[in-house]
Amino acid sequence: MKRLLVLFTVAIFGGAVGTLITLHTMGSKSEVVEPHALPISSMDSNPIRSEIRSVSTDIPIPNENFVLASKRSTSSVVFIQTLSEYEYRTGGWMDWFFEPRSSQQVGSGSGVVFSKDGYIVTNNHVIDEADEITVIAGKKSYPATLIGRDPSSDLAVIKVETDELTPIGIGNSQDVHVGQWVLAVGNPFNLTSTVTAGIVSAKGRNINILREKFPIESFIQTDAAINPGNSGGALVNAEGELIGINTAILSRTGSYAGYGFAIPVNIVQKVFNDIVKHGEVQKAFVGAEFIDIDSDIANRLEIEDLDGVIVSDVIRSGAADKADLEKGDVIRKVNQIQIADKAILEELIANSYPGDQLNLLVERNGKLSTKKLTLTNREGTTGILKRDIYTSDRLEVTFESVSKVERDLLGIRSGVKVVDFRKNGFFAELSIPKGFIITQVNSRMIDEPEELAKILETIRGRFDIIGINERGRKVYYPFRR
Repeated sequence: MKRLLVLFTVAIFGGAVGTLITLHTMGSKSEVVEPHALPISSMDSNPIRSEIRSVSTDIPIPNENFVLASKRSTSSVVFIQTLSEYEYRTGGWMDWFFEPRSSQQVGSGSGVVFSKDGYIVTNNHVIDEADEITVIAGKKSYPATLIGRDPSSDLAVIKVETDELTPIGIGNSQDVHVGQWVLAVGNPFNLTSTVTAGIVSAKGRNINILREKFPIESFIQTDAAINPGNSGGALVNAEGELIGINTAILSRTGSYAGYGFAIPVNIVQKVFNDIVKHGEVQKAFVGAEFIDIDSDIANRLEIEDLDGVIVSDVIRSGAADKADLEKGDVIRKVNQIQIADKAILEELIANSYPGDQLNLLVERNGKLSTKKLTLTNREGTTGILKRDIYTSDRLEVTFESVSKVERDLLGIRSGVKVVDFRKNGFFAELSIPKGFIITQVNSRMIDEPEELAKILETIRGRFDIIGINERGRKVYYPFRR
């Protein structure tokens, strides 16, 4: 089986561009284990049939068609168009005599109306790098404002100034069952208000598409047809209630190939509420890293039960350390919920807040014990936090403080992160990427965003910027001004 890589694809249709994360197969090594083919046998002896018989009959069976669900959901899913402007420089002597060439890139996707006063949820990758965002609902279009985004879950919240939109009904992703009927509602290839049907193929999928330091991945997998332009659209149940935001597809071509992935609505709702209320997501941290259990690890550690996750690292003085967790511990249950794999644990933590307490059932050296762990925020406390950011108008750049959790992870004492900058501004000419953490200017350690901005605004002559890139590697940038 070929190795899976993540690519953002752009599908051009009718003069506009549709975007969706796609996973393409390339190379020769496998990162995902293919399911084994099950032998065909009589219905009475088929193990799958035996398992189906044990499923609760309380699961609702939908009507023969999806007309009602379509009516309830399509009016709440909008078409999003984005416009990004870029300037191109040759890097040669001609830049001294000619103005840089500019171009525009048009993108599109979908969004879901969450409130009557115009708040809309979409994917972060739909609006990322956009200079203008336009929402089209029916025959009307509205300029939209970015309220906030969370790259770790690939979600963003935008707002339009109208009360004419219809908010969608919210379901519960905990009530979603494998095998139940679902609809994907969106705008693939600019075909607005498109509905496709399928079933839930799996839950708790971790497909490693988010490259953030603290990604949240516990996707609902579906075989409802999802294509470029569906990103940010709705996955709804047979009642027309939102159960997920469509985000990714597994494909060799960039188009639908039978596998689509949606962010569970319970995670979406928490991200939405936090961004609207606090301006950013109030993430809860455990202070530890986990890995899934496979046969090799189980044999090496003499573990019989493959359900659960193993503590692979514990951050000193973090929540896990204070709860007496150790490297090699096996987490079996959290708050009486059976932990089958890492994705289930991550979804549970993603739905929690700093200060929440987790009751863990832990196996160590073959013995079970219970431990209480209090989740913390990124600074190691339990309060509500707001981002410490500073924008320099002269440099045309926005900086942000680096959290204690991230500093501990990277092994640095201080630093300031590059959040955003104007594409054609002064800071853009330094070619320092977004997400880069500046730790020193010359030999001076950097602690605060405003401090860094003032240094760069006034510095002259030759200077060096030292920091950490998104891969955690130390990088050195020499400059002259």
